Amino acid sequence: MEFLIGGSAAVCAGFFTNPLEVLKTRMQLQGELRAKGQHAVHYRNVVHAGYTVAKNDGILALQKGLSPALWVQLVMNGLRLAILLHSYCQQVLFNLLSQEATCKTKMAKKCFTNKFFLAESGGVLGQFLASPLFLIKTHLQSKAVAAIAVGHQHEHTGLFGALSNIYRKNGVKGLFRGAGASIPRAFVGSTSQLLSFDYAKAYLDNYEYFSGRPLLKSFLGSMVGGVAISVMMTPFDLILTRLYNQPIGENGKGKLYISYMDCVSKIYRSEGISAFYKGVGPMYLRLGPHTVLCLVFWDILKDFHEKYTVNVNSDIIEKTIN
Repeated sequence: MEFLIGGSAAVCAGFFTNPLEVLKTRMQLQGELRAKGQHAVHYRNVVHAGYTVAKNDGILALQKGLSPALWVQLVMNGLRLAILLHSYCQQVLFNLLSQEATCKTKMAKKCFTNKFFLAESGGVLGQFLASPLFLIKTHLQSKAVAAIAVGHQHEHTGLFGALSNIYRKNGVKGLFRGAGASIPRAFVGSTSQLLSFDYAKAYLDNYEYFSGRPLLKSFLGSMVGGVAISVMMTPFDLILTRLYNQPIGENGKGKLYISYMDCVSKIYRSEGISAFYKGVGPMYLRLGPHTVLCLVFWDILKDFHEKYTVNVNSDIIEKTIN
């Protein structure tokens, strides 16, 4: 149930924000390993990028890679949010069964450590398991007509065709190429997003104005989470995009980057430090609404599930006592 709640919230949000993911991927690949001024600029900013893609590729191109993108959301964020939701439900049941103040105090002292660990482990595990889908999503989203193409252009016809082609050429190892590089992205992104969201809401609880406005509180907390994850995760996301999208040789290894640190070094030497923040605009414009939609959906579904859990367990306890 927890996985279904988290996954459903993420999929709903991903459907609306996928166009910005397409624009972000294109901007991150633009000028790959080229110094500023030595490459064509097809996408000047997020608005111009959206116009350029729609004009040259068609309006539906803004939803390229939607199928693997939604599967990524289901697997990655479903697992991540499910772990946290399971923890919340355990805490609700604990508070129901034990009303001792000392127990609650001990629970509160462990709150930060538990949330940090859960956000970290859930994000990393979800990202790793979703890596093949994330790989294909990147390939499909970067695919464009020659006039505005950036980065290597992979010849895939769709999700299942891509899975089949990659597996046939390089096996399971090929599907999980770059999975290790996804771990830093997941660690930074998950912890910064969920903890900033949770503690922003806790801060707003100090103000009476927000006491009867849970959706407004979730919205503002989500916007804080979107800022935090955009600033923290963009460099790691760009590195992962480059590693995923690079051309592959006959030996199954990348032709541009031989390792994570090799990728970091080449980007820095060729494009400068500012290159690590390419696509930060669409990153926030995507993550802001996505974080808002995902965490608000999650909060609503979580609260509903918690109330259901409390009611069910209250009935069980009452029947047991009687």
